[in-house]
Amino acid sequence: MSASQTLGGPSRCGRVLGPSLDKIIKNAAWRKHSHLVSSCKSALDKLDTISDSPISSNLHSPLYGLSLPEAEFVLQPLLLALDSSYAKVVEPALDCLFKLFSFGLLRGEIVMTEPDNSQNSNSGNSNNVGFKLIDSICKVCGMGEESVESAVLRVLLSAVRSSCVLIRGDCLLLVVRTCYNVYLGGLSGTNQICAKSVLAQIMVIVFSRVEEDSMDVRNIRTVSVSDLLEIADKNLNEGSSILFCQNFLNEVMVAGEGSQQNVPIESRNGDAYVSYVDEKGETGDGHGNDGVESSGESKIRDDGFLLFKNICKLSMKFSSQENPDDQILLRGKILSLELLKVIMDNGGSIWRTNERFLNAVRNYLCLSLLKNSTLSVMAVFQLQCSIFICLLTKFRSGLKENIGIFFPMLILRVLENVLQPSFLQKMTVLNLLEKISQDSQIIIDLFVNYDCDVDSPNIFERIVNGLLKTALGPTPGSTTTLSSAQDITFRHESVKCLVSIIKSMGDWMDQQLRIGDTCLHKSSEGETSTDNHSVPNGEDGAVPDYELHAEVNSELSDAATLEQRRAYKIELQKGISLFNRKPSKGIEFLMNKKKVGDSPEEVASFLKNTTGLNETMIGDYLGEREDFSLRVMHAYVDSFDFKGMDFGEAIRFFLRGFRLPGEAQKIDRIMEKFAERFCKCNPSSFTSADTAYVLAYSVIMLNTDAHNSMVKDKMTKADFIRNNRGIDDGKDLPEEYLGSIYDKIVKNEIKMNADSSAPPSKQANSLNKLLGLDGILNLVTGKQTEEKPLGANGLLIRHIQEQFKAKSGKSESVYHAITDIGILRFMVEVCWGPVLAAFSVTLDQSDDRLATSQCLQGFRHAVHVTAVMGMQTQRDAFVTSVAKFTYLHCAADMKQKNVDAVKAMISIAIEDGNHLQEAWEHILTCLSRIEHLQLLGEGAPTDAAFFTISNVDMDDRTPKSTGFSSLKRKGTLQNPSMMAVVRGGSYDSTSVGANTPSLVTPDQINNFISNLNLLDQIGTFELNHVFAHSQRLNSEAIVAFVKALCKVSISELQSPSDPRVFSLTKLVEIAHYNMNRIRLVWSRMWNVLSDFFVSVGLSENLSVAIFVMDSLRQLAMKFLEREELANYNFQNAFLRPFVIIMQKSSSTEIKELIVRCISQMVLSRVNNVKSGWKSVFMVFTTAAADERKNIVLLAFETVEKIVREYFPYITETETTTFTDCVRCLLTFTNSKFNSDVSLNAIAFLRFCAVKLAEGGLVCYEKNIVDDSSSQGANDEASDLQSFSEKDDHASFWFPLLTGISKLTSDTRSTIRKSSLEVLFNILKDHGHLFSRPFWNGVFNSIIFPIFNGGSDKRDMPIKDDQDSPTLPSPRLEGSAWDSETSAVAIHCLVDLFISFFDVVRSQLPNIVSILAGVIRSTIQGPASTGVAALMQLSDKLGGRLSEEEWREIFVALKDAVASTLPSFMKVLKTMDDIEIPDNSHTYADMESSDHGFNDEMEDDNLQTAAYVVSRMKSHIAVQLLIIQVATDLYKKHLQFLSAVNISVLLELYSSVASHAHQLNSETVLQKKLQKVCTILELSDPPLVHFENESYQNHLDFLHALLMVDNASNVVEMNIESRLVEVCEEILQIYLNCTKSRSGQKKASKHPGVVHWTLPLGVAKKEELAARTSLVVSALQLLSGLEKESFRKHVSNFFPLLIDLLQSEHSSRQVQLVLGNMFQSCIGPIIMN
Repeated sequence: MSASQTLGGPSRCGRVLGPSLDKIIKNAAWRKHSHLVSSCKSALDKLDTISDSPISSNLHSPLYGLSLPEAEFVLQPLLLALDSSYAKVVEPALDCLFKLFSFGLLRGEIVMTEPDNSQNSNSGNSNNVGFKLIDSICKVCGMGEESVESAVLRVLLSAVRSSCVLIRGDCLLLVVRTCYNVYLGGLSGTNQICAKSVLAQIMVIVFSRVEEDSMDVRNIRTVSVSDLLEIADKNLNEGSSILFCQNFLNEVMVAGEGSQQNVPIESRNGDAYVSYVDEKGETGDGHGNDGVESSGESKIRDDGFLLFKNICKLSMKFSSQENPDDQILLRGKILSLELLKVIMDNGGSIWRTNERFLNAVRNYLCLSLLKNSTLSVMAVFQLQCSIFICLLTKFRSGLKENIGIFFPMLILRVLENVLQPSFLQKMTVLNLLEKISQDSQIIIDLFVNYDCDVDSPNIFERIVNGLLKTALGPTPGSTTTLSSAQDITFRHESVKCLVSIIKSMGDWMDQQLRIGDTCLHKSSEGETSTDNHSVPNGEDGAVPDYELHAEVNSELSDAATLEQRRAYKIELQKGISLFNRKPSKGIEFLMNKKKVGDSPEEVASFLKNTTGLNETMIGDYLGEREDFSLRVMHAYVDSFDFKGMDFGEAIRFFLRGFRLPGEAQKIDRIMEKFAERFCKCNPSSFTSADTAYVLAYSVIMLNTDAHNSMVKDKMTKADFIRNNRGIDDGKDLPEEYLGSIYDKIVKNEIKMNADSSAPPSKQANSLNKLLGLDGILNLVTGKQTEEKPLGANGLLIRHIQEQFKAKSGKSESVYHAITDIGILRFMVEVCWGPVLAAFSVTLDQSDDRLATSQCLQGFRHAVHVTAVMGMQTQRDAFVTSVAKFTYLHCAADMKQKNVDAVKAMISIAIEDGNHLQEAWEHILTCLSRIEHLQLLGEGAPTDAAFFTISNVDMDDRTPKSTGFSSLKRKGTLQNPSMMAVVRGGSYDSTSVGANTPSLVTPDQINNFISNLNLLDQIGTFELNHVFAHSQRLNSEAIVAFVKALCKVSISELQSPSDPRVFSLTKLVEIAHYNMNRIRLVWSRMWNVLSDFFVSVGLSENLSVAIFVMDSLRQLAMKFLEREELANYNFQNAFLRPFVIIMQKSSSTEIKELIVRCISQMVLSRVNNVKSGWKSVFMVFTTAAADERKNIVLLAFETVEKIVREYFPYITETETTTFTDCVRCLLTFTNSKFNSDVSLNAIAFLRFCAVKLAEGGLVCYEKNIVDDSSSQGANDEASDLQSFSEKDDHASFWFPLLTGISKLTSDTRSTIRKSSLEVLFNILKDHGHLFSRPFWNGVFNSIIFPIFNGGSDKRDMPIKDDQDSPTLPSPRLEGSAWDSETSAVAIHCLVDLFISFFDVVRSQLPNIVSILAGVIRSTIQGPASTGVAALMQLSDKLGGRLSEEEWREIFVALKDAVASTLPSFMKVLKTMDDIEIPDNSHTYADMESSDHGFNDEMEDDNLQTAAYVVSRMKSHIAVQLLIIQVATDLYKKHLQFLSAVNISVLLELYSSVASHAHQLNSETVLQKKLQKVCTILELSDPPLVHFENESYQNHLDFLHALLMVDNASNVVEMNIESRLVEVCEEILQIYLNCTKSRSGQKKASKHPGVVHWTLPLGVAKKEELAARTSLVVSALQLLSGLEKESFRKHVSNFFPLLIDLLQSEHSSRQVQLVLGNMFQSCIGPIIMN
């Protein structure tokens, strides 16, 4: 032991080298290896003398603690040992080097040097030593020893692992190449696996350092060997090879950690190894970089870049045509791809942020993927897919265009191949898609950056559609290479992918919503990162590329912008598709949609630059001869620049964008323009454009001839030259020129860029063409047999590379990130149809539990996304589909998957209830059907048993025995509803199977019973959980939930065969559950529930209606337990259904039930009733108006109790309920069943008035308005408005008083009287509380309408006064009131007016008008009542009335007179056209005798005349009564009369007298009327009496005026003259009666002849007798004039006196008075 310790001396290097050198000496062959042995001994001797020196003095030494010469000396034996190719010597040397590397004793930078390159510097010597060691180690592999191979791998890995050694450039490549060689030609499978693992580990080490840009990287990941063998080389495993290799790696990696301790501090950045390089880390000599361009990067990164580039190149090596099956080359290719996969899997941010490395991926890795895509080797394809998924997951932001190419090429190509795919390839793609779809951010990014980008393929859409096609499988009848098992596997996998996609969309949405919520709750702490929004990738915990490192080519977008881009793309693609069918239509469409400009130049640019256009269609369009198409073709050709081009090159360049049309004329037009353009660009090329035109045609013909397989005899060069002789203005073109054109065309066909051998008619091809991928896919599908991409494919690859470079600088290449969940709307619009179809078909066709559960999961995720996004149509489609798959509508066909669908429905309800809205209806319908089936399974009687209307016994309606046993026995399913359920029906049918008359079969019964057992999986808890969970729904959702439940309940209850109450009971439950919600929400809920209860409460099925009303009562009782604050209205709304049903229902039972319910609720919860009183009284009001006595009495009983005992509660919180109470009582007063109810109701109304007056509701302001302020009230537009605004209590008094006033027109006498008394008593008792405006309102709106019996408006007196509204004639004329009621009303009115005269005196004109109307009534009783009332008014108020008020009274009387005249005169005119038969037979005689032709006419005339007589009598009576009233008034109050009032009275008397005289003057009329009266045996109208009385009153009034001691008025008004005039009129009338008309006529004819005067007839004598008293009065008044007055006027009436002397008189009175006048008055005048 001590000897071994001394070997190698005291230095650390010596302790490692000593034992190894000793072992080499022992194992060496002394003769063969004598030089080696001596060298080893010398080295050992040297080591004994060396101790560790300070590091600073040995900076350039490759060995720790030794100087450079010492290091070279002691390492020389190791080099010799390695060169000896003797295993026993080589192995100790390798072991020694392993330790040196692992312990960090070998150090420095190792660069490959040329053998002849002598370097003098210490640095160069150090490099030389290091390189020699590495080179020797690598060469040892050629020995063919298995153990040596393993040792070499160990040393090389330890060298790379050592943080003290920087293996540079080509030297690093040498290490990698050595490991490659061991892998490709290793002596054992274990060594090959080791080599592969070492290579992978080297990649991890190198690129971990590249990432950190430092040699000192802690915790480098150790590669998993089993993962490396996942795709290839599983056959190399020799039992425990994997374990051995894993231990091998672990040993080296653990040993290498020792080197970390010796890393110089200054070397941690990888640039400053000792002092070999300057501070910037730039290489000193430039050797060994293998063409690595100078980048300014550190050496570590330079080496990493070089290594990556070379591995990519290794992966692109193809086998030669001579040896196409070169398996070694293929293995190398696969290994290279595996290493690239390792690099990418472990890649970090540098691949995103460092442009150099990003370009390396674009230029080398992508090219490798592109070239290898032609191979059909499965391992290559899998590795390509793995690398691609890594690029997509981690580096997609910088590789947008590349991914846009590779995704269709690698993934979609395989996915969309449904009929004849490679099973392994497609499974690989499906697994890859599943992995992609689990990363929500990738799915979103694919849609945003490709489907919303005009220049990119619709990757997301094609993924979804491809998965749909796979899920549906090959179409029936198509030829496929798939076995049934493979097809099913594909279907299930594709469904799994679709589920993952829709789930990822939901996860991303939820995450964004959570982020949004947290942002709302955060305080403002500066800007937050908006693009850090993705779930970390599940595999390595690596985050997507653009999240932690914002880049210049990544920008945040909003959904609105993307929506515009997506819409633009869809319309553009639609236009392109239309163009490819009908070019002109497509161009027109695109121009209309503003996708292409209107000018020919813009259209030409579109045709030239847009991908996806069909080249044949472009050619057809350009060849059209329409004006616009022609201009487009010219613009298209003019856009080419042929300057400096050869003719053949120019025509090839021209024709690469379109295919020439088939018509010669079209070709002619295009070639003609081409020739013109070519000559314009190259003026010296040809003599004229004609030459170019002909030559162009020749070239086209040559191209067709040379390259068309149908042409057998090919055109020779001589033929071509001969065909073109003399085309240059008669001259020939040079033969060499034509020959060169011929050679080029024959050698290289003129064709379009994307020309392919595949027929373009297939739909898939057109789609690829549309997306610009057809050329790539032709390359990938590989019509060629060779694996080396040659010829056209090589050109195509270069073309794609050019596309990458061209696109990389465009703005379209910007990578968009998004956080706006609005983008999901567009994604759902794309995918919901395919997703729905895939899930539905799978669920329908498959019974595999795993597949169906996957589909149901997918449905749940789809509902979640669509519901949260508010996409109603899509959401409802998914929910409906799940609902249909429950098969609850045809339970006999149910399976386990259908039960799972039920469970999914319940889960959807719980998870997404807040967003289901209308879709709740489907879920609740399912729950209803489940309950129904479970009820049937338990054998319980159905709800229909309780609701049926028929008279069949219960035993006939339900099975007698319960449970399954009853179902199993034949003949027990007699219940029609049960049979309907067993038969089943469509999902949408309300009553399942109700319309199917067929009987059920035993098989159906057995299936049904077994399926009911299946439903036991759905317990009562699950069902009820949905309803209990309603408490957690948000405000919008609970309203939608209630709406849906109401709909379902209505459909249950309205089922004609099987009404049910499940949903109804649940409605009551959820109302209980949610009763504590805020009022706003509860109000919205109740609006829905209210409508429901109303509609069902009005059901024709009485049992259903009663059940509903009882449910409503339960809810109301529960709700009334909650206290309500003042001024809220919710109780009222809650009880509203009772009101509406009460009003609309025709059922006595329902109405009685409602009355009882309300009574119970109110009386038991009277303390809590607030706004609910309104509805309560509305119910009772409706009951009061009911036609059924028991309902009226039942309601009144409760109202009586409420008013008597609980009146304070009624108005406790809301005073307006007083009005409702009043309205209710008023309705009871109209009850026709019991007058006691009506009278009690009136009494309660008075009670209400007392309560109102006591101030229980309002605080009164006694507001007595003076006269000046009353003018302001008069200015109001209406009295009602006035008092409503100024008196708070008016709103309470007014309905009360109005209601009572309306009762005064009741048909029942007792009610009329009672209401009148109550009304006026209330006014009289409480009138002192009323203000003047209120009184005005009371009179105008309440009192006056009582006396306004709806008589004709024509009789309405017109008032000018603003506060005196127009009053119709009193109702007393022709009204239903009897005289007693009228008397009471008039008396009460006048009494009220007198009592409150000071406040209401402004109403005097209206009062007087009413009384005047009463007075002129044709009924004697009311008229006398009116007279008495007017006299009472004048007596009580006479001294208090002003002159103006008296004038109102007299004017009213005058107007009363005047108002009767027009209508009366119109009646009289009807007599003008009537002829009365001139005979003396009475009417009775006429009736008994035979009549002639005009019998009917005469009868009508007599009837009319009789009416005129009657009307005249009543008219005269009214006129006389008015005169009498006026006379009575002036007699009592003459002293108060002013001149104005006197003049009014004079007009009154004068007008009546004139009217009376006019009537008496109508002699023809009088004669007709006399005949009528004779015929009809009627008394004559008292016309003479009317005239006498009117004149007599006129005289009396004038005489009274003369007697008054008011000389001024008498003189001013010239009363004496008026008196004399009236007396003259009277005398003249009398004289007219005495004269004989015939005598007068004769006297006039013969004035000189004296004739006898005939005596008067009996009629005349009677008339004279009637007029005598009037004439006597007139003569006496004239006699009574003073002497002077008499003398003054005597000349006027003296001739009349003389005539009187000559006339015949009926009595001596006239003569006596005349005698006295002549004696006492005229005599003295004559005597004097």
